[in-house]
Amino acid sequence: RRDGLPSPGGRKPGEGEAVKDEHRVDIERCRGRASAAYAGETIADSARALMVRETGHPPVVYFPVADVAMRRLRATDRRTRCPWKGEASYWTVAVGESEAGNAAWGYPDPIPAAAALKGHIAFYADRIEVNGGDG
Repeated sequence: RRDGLPSPGGRKPGEGEAVKDEHRVDIERCRGRASAAYAGETIADSARALMVRETGHPPVVYFPVADVAMRRLRATDRRTRCPWKGEASYWTVAVGESEAGNAAWGYPDPIPAAAALKGHIAFYADRIEVNGGDG
């Protein structure tokens, strides 16, 4: 609620509940080239990547699948649900003997508001080196 009054559960906004009308997911084309690398190998490189800026999260680069070295990704059983983007699928990134489990994700069938993310993959920046995109 925007009026600052307690919600029916007795909590004020921000106390354990998402305030939908204040949460934003902005999707735009990256202004520059973006790349991702793991274990010294480039696993994504694109001039067509998307930048997602979401309330409460650092900016994230989403790469078109066509610009990702899919031979380095192995699908996992992990699934999560985001109320603003939809159900996410995950991949482990593998280069040689090195693996980063569930380090990549994407939305194969995003909700309509996030439809631009279909066919794109993102990487956790704390496990995969992501550069560029002017984030």
